[in-house]
Amino acid sequence: MIVDAVLGALGGLVGLGAIWASLSIRVVQQFQKGVVFRFGKVRDEVRDPGLVALLPIADRLRKVNVQIVTMPIPAQEGITRDNVTVRVDAVVYFRVLDPVKATVNVQDYNFAISQVAQTSLRSIIGKSELDDLLANREPINQGLELMIDSPALGWGIEIDRVEIKDVALPESMKRSIARQAEAERERRARIITADGEYQASERLSEAAAVMSATPAALQLRLLQTVVEVAAEKNSTLVLPFPVELLRFLDSATEVQQRNLLTAAAAAAGAKAAEDAVESGEVPEEELEPDQGARELPPLEEVLEHSPLDRPESPDGRVERGVEQRRATTPGGDG
Repeated sequence: MIVDAVLGALGGLVGLGAIWASLSIRVVQQFQKGVVFRFGKVRDEVRDPGLVALLPIADRLRKVNVQIVTMPIPAQEGITRDNVTVRVDAVVYFRVLDPVKATVNVQDYNFAISQVAQTSLRSIIGKSELDDLLANREPINQGLELMIDSPALGWGIEIDRVEIKDVALPESMKRSIARQAEAERERRARIITADGEYQASERLSEAAAVMSATPAALQLRLLQTVVEVAAEKNSTLVLPFPVELLRFLDSATEVQQRNLLTAAAAAAGAKAAEDAVESGEVPEEELEPDQGARELPPLEEVLEHSPLDRPESPDGRVERGVEQRRATTPGGDG
């Protein structure tokens, strides 16, 4: 009977110990902090991760997650400073810095941060312009973070960062922005094209100056262009008459006309001399040898010579009229 009593007492002690352990022993995870309330009053000491011993019935333990929380901010519609209606959504990253304040000073810090973030986002939309929301978001993110962080410090919350995710624009504004971008691209394309034409004109003027010194180079360039155009064999080419040949024919015609005029003048002089001799006004021995009739050279002989050659008389002497014109013309050849 004594043994049974001892075993029963030991079993009772073990049961009481188990009950006491279940009421006083808690486990705090690595990513948590423990806040202890003794008879409803918070203890200043924050329990670290591990086993935590509590007084049964007197203490209550509340675990607070100290990980970084990612909270999306619902899309907020607002009017920007330049009177454009937009819908903006964002995301806020925060964590609990002081578990006691986060537990005592605010009822639900997650809901509180969500509401502050929404109101701050609507406020920042009204203070910003559309171009800043689309292309210069870094200052807006910093301003939004500052607006949320001001009340969160009293709740023991640290705002890690705030990012604007998307900016939804009306369809009319999207079309306007697209037209603006298209006009800008068109302006750049025209400037580049004009610059290229200007540079090409400079090169062409230099090439023209070089070709003007050698006219044959112009003909060679023309033939090269003809070869390039005729490579596909799908076009009809109309070639211009060579300018050099026109100049040659013009010079030949001028020489022929000059010879004809000279011959006509010589014939008229010879006729006048014969009439003077027949009438007895001038003796025959006083006539100059060159006042007789001159024979006109054939056309083939004229064309065989270059227009730049000096015409000669049948007796080998240079025509007097040509000599006189060259003597009276300044600069040499007339």
